[in-house]
Amino acid sequence: MENKPEPKTVEEIHRQAIFVDTHNDILLHTMLKGYLIDDDLSGKTQSDLDRMQQGGLDVQFFSVWSDGEQINPYEFANKEIDSLDAVIRRNPDKIVKVANSEELLNAVNQNKLAALIGVEGGHHIEDDLNKIEALYKRGVRYISLTWNNSTQWATSAADETKENGATNSEGKKGLTEFGKQIVQKMNQLGVIVDVSHAGEQTFWDVVASTKKPIIASHSSVYSICPHPRNLKDDQIKAIAKNGGVVQINFNSGFIDPTVAKREAAFVEKYQHEIDSLELSGLNPHQAEETIYTKYHQEAETLKADFELLIDHIEYIIKLVGVDYVGIGSDFDGIFLPPKRLDDVTKYPLITKALVERGYDEIEISKILGGNMLRVLKANE
Repeated sequence: MENKPEPKTVEEIHRQAIFVDTHNDILLHTMLKGYLIDDDLSGKTQSDLDRMQQGGLDVQFFSVWSDGEQINPYEFANKEIDSLDAVIRRNPDKIVKVANSEELLNAVNQNKLAALIGVEGGHHIEDDLNKIEALYKRGVRYISLTWNNSTQWATSAADETKENGATNSEGKKGLTEFGKQIVQKMNQLGVIVDVSHAGEQTFWDVVASTKKPIIASHSSVYSICPHPRNLKDDQIKAIAKNGGVVQINFNSGFIDPTVAKREAAFVEKYQHEIDSLELSGLNPHQAEETIYTKYHQEAETLKADFELLIDHIEYIIKLVGVDYVGIGSDFDGIFLPPKRLDDVTKYPLITKALVERGYDEIEISKILGGNMLRVLKANE
């Protein structure tokens, strides 16, 4: 009789998969607070280099972000990339910037974190096609067409869903002709088009314009949690048909429909403090972060249940199959990850939950990173 191999442990399944997270905002903290991500930032941030390794992370798309008020956003984006490059220079044994899927696999085989960059918000290209190419040369492999602010050439989910929200330069919602040129340019270069934060009309214009698979780098499911940042069923189906992937966002307010109202009440309760922090020179995001840190215990009660996050993953699998879902945590860009999923060391909890729900090793490896790697390769 043949000896059957022992079933793999959760730890083995997790470590053997190539774990890809498409959205982490830690670079902003290096810019605003002078943090070094090769230091131990436990208790200060949700991620740092050593904790990423502890969590079994293999591939990180580092987000480059500034709000729509930033003067010279292209220059600011380049400074954020400079800060990542400095970390890589100091830690060549731990992290390496990769240009394509072949380099990525080499890095993973050497037990190094493969670093790529995602630009969050098309305003960073300053309406200049050449700047897309310049960013590509620095390691940018996706661009979110909008953040919450619209550009001249694309409208955001935030603007499309509010009364009197901004329109594009043609006075409409969606992509302008120049916006479609941007999508074509990205396709040519191998920069993935990211529809997280994009308005619904922008989304459908992208689907009609792109020749390559797209991603939603950090979005969740509208049917479970009807937030403007989440994707409706027809959008998820369109991404699957396009060969793209939806990378699930960990923000409690995008996972649990009861959180938004409770979180709004929490912010309103401390609005006077937030206002005075802004007057003292902090930007709105920093001011709110200070409040979440100061009233930590109270903020903890707002968090979504961890299992709800897995429900979002499973919803997409049941709707379109296991090939079109992945992980885009938004760590260090969110204040409220789900319960138990406090930081990057907790990624194995996702693998454990998927095993418990009956997914096999091949399916789990697709969810944790395989699907995103397929899209990266298809865009090269």
